[in-house]
Amino acid sequence: MRTSTSWTNRLCCIGLVASMLVVGGAGPAFADPPGRYYGQGDHRDDRGDKRDERGDKRDDRGDKRDDRGDKRDDRGDKRDDRGDKRDDRGDKRYDRRDKRYDRPVIRDYREDKRDDDRNYWNDRRGPGYRFTPHDRYREQYRGHHKQPRIIYRGKPRIVPRDRVRWYRDVVIVRPHGHWYPGYAHYQRDDDAYKWLAFTAITLGVLDYLNEAQQREHEAAQIAATTAPLGERIIWQEGGARGAVVAVQEGTSTSGRYCREFQHTVAIGGRTEEAYGTACRNPDGSWEVVSVEGQ
Repeated sequence: MRTSTSWTNRLCCIGLVASMLVVGGAGPAFADPPGRYYGQGDHRDDRGDKRDERGDKRDDRGDKRDDRGDKRDDRGDKRDDRGDKRDDRGDKRYDRRDKRYDRPVIRDYREDKRDDDRNYWNDRRGPGYRFTPHDRYREQYRGHHKQPRIIYRGKPRIVPRDRVRWYRDVVIVRPHGHWYPGYAHYQRDDDAYKWLAFTAITLGVLDYLNEAQQREHEAAQIAATTAPLGERIIWQEGGARGAVVAVQEGTSTSGRYCREFQHTVAIGGRTEEAYGTACRNPDGSWEVVSVEGQ
């Protein structure tokens, strides 16, 4: 009885050990940690993603290089545009210079044409031609409307055609200021005939004067023709003021009495000066021979 029990216990122990060995051979089962992948396909995907990221970075660098190249091209285009503008300005300067050089040639051509026309009509008249009143009026018109012999110094002034007119043998030039008959306080050209030529001594600031101020300035010029040398004839009207002074006097080669005048006009913070030389004719009228302005 005791022997059978011991063998039974032995068999139970052997079965238990065998079962444990079978379970141990299969090995314990463990769960993978969360967020960790150990598959071979996952590693391939990671490498592919990295290659794609490096390709994107290369593309970005290429785009940046292209942008820098575009900016360089834009700067080059701007430089070319500035160079073209400089060339255009140079061409315009040369064109203006050529026009200035052409003016004397055109003037000589016109004078030659006038002389040719005059000679042609003189030849047509012949030795027995009788001088008609119409011819006399034409000759008087040519003599009265010849261009004034005024020497302009300093900055040249372009006088529009509608700012020049003639009265008898005097040219009236008013490129600036008001356009009215007479001179100074003389309302008619016939009364102001002796001093009408002084309109050639002009200033750009006259555009800011009213008619009363401009006539006061002209009245000072008339007074300066007989005032002692160096005496300032001062005038003031409204917000404008100025002075005219005879700075020197002398005699021309033809024996005429001449004076040089200085004009000063100030209004609204603007001040300008001009110089002009005029000679007195035998009939008492004055003729301006030279003008110098700012």
